[in-house]
Amino acid sequence: MTNKYRKIPQVNDVLSYFENENIDASKDLIKYIAISIFDDYRNEIKSNPDFDFEKENVYKKIEETLAKGDYYSFKETINATGVVLHTNLGRALLSKNACQRLVEISSSYSNLEYDLDAGQRGSRYKQVVDIIKHLTGAEDAIIVNNNAAAVFLMLNTLAYNKETIISRGELVEIGDSFRVSEIMERSGTKLIEVGATNRTHLKDYERQINEETKVLMKVHTSNFKVLGFHKEVTAPELKDLARNKDLLVLEDLGSGSIIDLSKYGLSRERTVSQCLKEGIDLVSFSCDKLLGGPQGGIIVGRKDLIDQIKKNQLLRAFRVGKLTLAALEATLFEYLDEDLLMKNNPTLRMISMPLEEIEKKAIKLRDMILKEIPQIDLSLEDASSLVGGGAYPEEELPSKKLSIKTKGDSKNLEEFLRLSPYHIITSVYKDQVHLDLRTIDESDFEKIVQVLKEYYKV
Repeated sequence: MTNKYRKIPQVNDVLSYFENENIDASKDLIKYIAISIFDDYRNEIKSNPDFDFEKENVYKKIEETLAKGDYYSFKETINATGVVLHTNLGRALLSKNACQRLVEISSSYSNLEYDLDAGQRGSRYKQVVDIIKHLTGAEDAIIVNNNAAAVFLMLNTLAYNKETIISRGELVEIGDSFRVSEIMERSGTKLIEVGATNRTHLKDYERQINEETKVLMKVHTSNFKVLGFHKEVTAPELKDLARNKDLLVLEDLGSGSIIDLSKYGLSRERTVSQCLKEGIDLVSFSCDKLLGGPQGGIIVGRKDLIDQIKKNQLLRAFRVGKLTLAALEATLFEYLDEDLLMKNNPTLRMISMPLEEIEKKAIKLRDMILKEIPQIDLSLEDASSLVGGGAYPEEELPSKKLSIKTKGDSKNLEEFLRLSPYHIITSVYKDQVHLDLRTIDESDFEKIVQVLKEYYKV
């Protein structure tokens, strides 16, 4: 065991080795990578008694890491899971136009907080607002760093030390164990839960209203659906009740869509503009889910209420930077032409992709694999994709997948694909590795074939 540890070279030995090799990299970078790889070898020695290596293996590993730029912790992946808005894989992909705007704005100075017409300081909260108002019909809008921040700011500004009434059936938990109810309570409002988990009536809200009540809150149950014996109070019903009591109605729309996706095969969900037409005072929703943009949260609605939020000192803690604004604006402008939007927005394109197109992709990838690896046990099968990101939790999208059956443990292949230079993320079911073609771009086909060839030693 001790001898194996001694095989790990010293940092100075590594620096001397690469100086002689004329590697085009700084000493600090080589040192940083070397220390990290040393730790990997120590952990492997500790966990695997059969593990053995030579110093040359360490040098080669460092050299490969330098050549591939593999020292970055953020890595590109190939999503073969069929989950379009995969939270763990970064959710929405940006369109090519949005990416181009990111490059342009990030590599130059911009008018982030500068009024070009007046020649003086401006406000970043005016950026992107006009296009949001145009698309949603809102009086005003504001952008923050995510939808949880949007909900927090609405309640902290408008219902601090006051009561907010919400249905128990809408007290959802979002990703990573964050509960909407706890975020709301941290805002300084007092939550009043009404109704039962599956049924809430208008009278349940009405009974709890008193002089301390300020807000009637609706939260979209993005991560689940209640079926069967179920009832919820609609937004128009809440608005009628609020109008008579001089209360505000706020809604967290969750994933939030600007267009009606029912025409593309999904069930009908209220859009942002529909919520506003129903009289909701403020609506919040995410940018990086059904919108298909960068991570962010948008609040739309009454101008007088948005103005109050702008004066909240906590807004600075949740504000967005120029890169988010640039990518969001580019994403939103694509909504002006829905036909082009469905082609250019990766999220919406994948969600609405016809089964025939997915099958053509699956056949093409299957044939490419079989041509190079004839011995592989590969089959084309029906599959069910998911929208993901908490959107449409009960709906499955018909898809096609390639299933690979291995002679050994399928988890070995899954791990090989995942840890390959292209980090192909698959699913394992019934001792087979599955690649759902809905979320795989054709530009990645050659990479998948290459990695499979390495696995099968072709």
